Amino acid sequence: MPDLNDLGWNPFFEEAFAPYKAEGHSVGRVALEYQSLYRIYTEAGEMLAEVTGKFHFQAESRSDFPAVGDWVVITPFASEKKAVIHTVLPRRSAFSRKVAGAVTEEQIVASNIDTIFLVQGLDGDYNLRRIERYLTVALESGAEPVVILSKADLSDEVEERRLEVERVALGVPVHAISSVKNLGLEQLNQYLCAGLTIAFLGSSGAGKSTLINRLMGKDVQKVREVRARDDRGRHTTVHRELIILPAGGLLIDTPGMRELQLWDAGEGLSDTFADIDSLGGECYFSNCRHENEPGCAIKEALEDGSLDAARVENYKKMQKELEYLDSRQDSRARREKERSFGRLYKSVQSEKKRRYE
Repeated sequence: MPDLNDLGWNPFFEEAFAPYKAEGHSVGRVALEYQSLYRIYTEAGEMLAEVTGKFHFQAESRSDFPAVGDWVVITPFASEKKAVIHTVLPRRSAFSRKVAGAVTEEQIVASNIDTIFLVQGLDGDYNLRRIERYLTVALESGAEPVVILSKADLSDEVEERRLEVERVALGVPVHAISSVKNLGLEQLNQYLCAGLTIAFLGSSGAGKSTLINRLMGKDVQKVREVRARDDRGRHTTVHRELIILPAGGLLIDTPGMRELQLWDAGEGLSDTFADIDSLGGECYFSNCRHENEPGCAIKEALEDGSLDAARVENYKKMQKELEYLDSRQDSRARREKERSFGRLYKSVQSEKKRRYE
């Protein structure tokens, strides 16, 4: 079993853990989540763990619970290969999204990541707008994004696609590879360092599982063929998992995502569309919506061809999505405040009634 440093332990976590260490607690890293159980890596080996009752009671939202990649404070029962989790140490980085459906709540997909591989296949499912969305979330996470253009053996326009992605992924490394043909994989060695964690993000059928198998040197993830009619794959990976690489480093595989809903990604949006944001600062009106306002620098750039219309539309779409999400979060916060006040009021009234009885 690797030591804590090989699992990504560093001075940041050591400092956060110090008061718990003084109380005699141990630490582990979450590798896999099964509903209410977690598989964790510790210095004593792998263990199954669950959170304490106190943890359950104090947790205010889904994001408070352990996620894959988290460092957790535990009391181990080494002889039984089990442990209980008392708390989650602060996260250095976290890749989040809004949970699916109508509920306005954050889901931590993976945490304490150093690099995010944004995997996009160079087949019929290639989508530049999807890459922009993934970049927005990746840049917000605090990790360093890297775009991986997989299935290079299936495209006759590899270099054109790579340059196209570089124009929207401003300053982000872009690598074209083929896991099947073992082409370009050596470019990824620079990210596979002991103690560093890579997360994989991409849609179903993008080639994440095949790439992971190549990096592992053996088949550890199931691989399915994509559908011939639309080049889309089925969900091969059904859960998030932290995997230790034989040559050093760690990786987190995530299930393929058809739709990645944003969560609190304002800074990520600004970084991804830094060119549009910069131009927006030159508009005549400070609150310009870049529609039909006079003196709009973005409208002028669209007219002279220096900005791509599809890129601007994608920017506006995600901007509106975040504005709507903010309004939902504000409404939820107000409801929570009202409920808290209601509980307090009932408590005070009950106490008054008890005193005068």
